[in-house]
Amino acid sequence: MAVLRVLALAAVALLALLSAALAQPARDLFGAMHSPTTGPEVPVGSYAKGCIAGAVQLPTDGPGWQAMRLSRDRRWGSAELVSYIGALAQSAAQDGWPGILVGDMGQARGGPMASGHASHQIGLDVDIWFERMPDHQLSADERESLSARSMLKKGTREIDPQRFGEAQRLLLYRAAELPGVARIFVAPGIKKSLCAVTWRDRSFLNKIRPWYGHDDHFHVRLDCPAGVELCVNQAPAPAGDGCGAELDYWFTDEPYNPSDKPPAPPLTLADLPKACTAVLKAD
Repeated sequence: MAVLRVLALAAVALLALLSAALAQPARDLFGAMHSPTTGPEVPVGSYAKGCIAGAVQLPTDGPGWQAMRLSRDRRWGSAELVSYIGALAQSAAQDGWPGILVGDMGQARGGPMASGHASHQIGLDVDIWFERMPDHQLSADERESLSARSMLKKGTREIDPQRFGEAQRLLLYRAAELPGVARIFVAPGIKKSLCAVTWRDRSFLNKIRPWYGHDDHFHVRLDCPAGVELCVNQAPAPAGDGCGAELDYWFTDEPYNPSDKPPAPPLTLADLPKACTAVLKAD
């Protein structure tokens, strides 16, 4: 009887610990993980509610790119995302772009972050700065202190032509034309600048979507890898180049009016797909 009592108490304690973990903000749990799981790569869930098993880390430097803000430890993602970054650097070099500066990707096991992003949770998102890569290897201090400049005129939603021009437009064209891209998020003024150009083929504009912020970098989102059933793709973008009424909306005050709704509570482990509990507890 004594043994059964001890086992029962242990089970109750274990359930209490599990319940506490399920209720704790998931950003704290995933932010504390600094190594990936072993085994195959599996993005789990959706871009803003998920995690990733088997993530790989982007090296600090590569041919035509350098990673920024190393202290954040957000250089993790799918193998497809790491390959995409290398392919973009190589493609952009054909237009004379000196190299790309890579901002946030995701955490070692994905999941919600303590700051900066609602998405970037399943290893398929990356921020690319509009700043050109300097002609030297950046020091650790430079990677933390250098800032990405806004491409907009101060106090407006329009581009600053002294900062955003043909080179940046071609960089976005290259980024959108690579295989596997689902979306690229930019400031509305940047999208407007792209729409004003007479492109031979405008189809790439469908993937470039206006969104809040994104005036000093662009956010690339890749499709889920083929055959990964636990990964949830975003709904396809509306047909067309996105240069009509849907872009005009972003130049009204409506998108920027404060909402009366209280902010959503932080995601907990219970809010994420069940497989994310296994990802978090693995190894």
